[in-house]
Formats: sequence, C-alpha cells, structure tokens
Amino acid sequence: MRSPADGSPPRDGSPARPLRVLLADAAPMQRSGLRAILTAAPQDGQAPEIVVAAETGDGGEAVDLARRLLPDVLITDLTLPRTDGLAVTRAVTEAGLPVRVLILAAHDTDEDVLAAITAGAAGFLRKDAPAGELVTAVRAVAAGGAVITPPTLARILARVAEALPAPETTTTSKLDALTDREREVLVHVARGHSNAEIAAALQVSETTIKTHVGHVLTKLRLRDRTQAVVLAYETGLVKPGA
Repeated sequence: MRSPADGSPPRDGSPARPLRVLLADAAPMQRSGLRAILTAAPQDGQAPEIVVAAETGDGGEAVDLARRLLPDVLITDLTLPRTDGLAVTRAVTEAGLPVRVLILAAHDTDEDVLAAITAGAAGFLRKDAPAGELVTAVRAVAAGGAVITPPTLARILARVAEALPAPETTTTSKLDALTDREREVLVHVARGHSNAEIAAALQVSETTIKTHVGHVLTKLRLRDRTQAVVLAYETGLVKPGA
C-alpha cells in the first residue's frame, strides 16, 4: 500500500514510504549539501523520511530522470546546462508527470518567482534558506502544497494587487462554477492556510477540505494552490491585507 505523500504512516500501520527526491544542480558541492540535509536520519535512529533517488548537474538529464524515476519532488536550480530550471519545470509540468517541482535559487527576484509559478513550480526557495525550512518545504510540496517564503509572497501579492482592475470593474465570472463552500475554502487557501487549519476553522474533516480544494482546482482549471492564490486576488475574492 502506498503511504500518504506527506510521509505520514498509512492507516494500516505499515511503515511510511520515504519521500523520493531528484536533485538537479550544476554544482556538486551544492548537491552534496542538499543530500546531507534531506537524508539526515531522525534523532531516534529511524530511517530517513527522505531519500535522494538520483542527482544530476544537467537540465536535459533532469527531465529524463524525472520521466524515468517519477520522484515525489524534483529540486532544481534555475541555472543548469543545456536546459535551465524553468524549462525543466515546464517540461515536467506539460508532460503531466506526477512530480512536484521545488526551485532553489541564489536570488528570489519577483521576475524569477513569477516565471517559476508560470512554469508550474510548486515551490520557490532561496539557496540560503535554513535546513529545516528546506525539509519542511519538500514535505509540503510532496503533499500537494505550495511553498513561497512569506516576504517573497508579500512582494508578489503586492504586484498582483497593483495589476488588479478597480473594484467596480472586477469580474468574478471565473468563480461562478464554485459553490459557496468552495469559495470559502478558496479564501482560506489564498490566505495561506493549510488543509488542517481550514478544516479546524470550518469544523469539518481534513479529507473533506482536500476534496473541496480538488474541486476548486478542477473547476477553475488550475494546476495547484499557488495558481489558486493568484486567481483569488485577481478576481477580488480576497483583498491584499484583508
């Protein structure tokens, strides 16, 4: 039985399946550091919850390995030989592979982050992020979440807000397909709440929230929660700072 994507033990009590990660970075030392952080065994001596399925310093090979190995998460640098990180992300996304992409970059300019989201990345972190933040990001991305550090997300949302039409001209027709509860869930998603937090707020099960989120993404033809956040602001469903 395949265990949940977040690495938690399956309900039948069998051991959790480790999350499988593919590393793509042109610098061998960077890959070595990432591998050490991700595969560090817990203090209780149990097996690591994350394993590195493969690594490469070449963008073209990263796409080939993603197709062949189908890791849970592909961690890629933006700068890679032959095929850059954005092109790798697009190739994985457009192929419909069940592989989530987390981009690590030396800088987190608005342009790079927006380009990564557009390409299909589920997460974007700076390379100087703390080790614990990286591990948490891998877990979240593997579980279907989206990860962008709060300061970076605040800048991105500010730019989205600037591009919004005036309230009286904002159209919500894109949201017409959603039920009232689905809209309510979308508001929570746009505010960065996890499924568990939304479930607690609405007093329903986390499974129910996962179902609602899935319906929202399907009805609105969105790839992931990051795109859902952007759409919520674009349509005026959520206002910056609200």
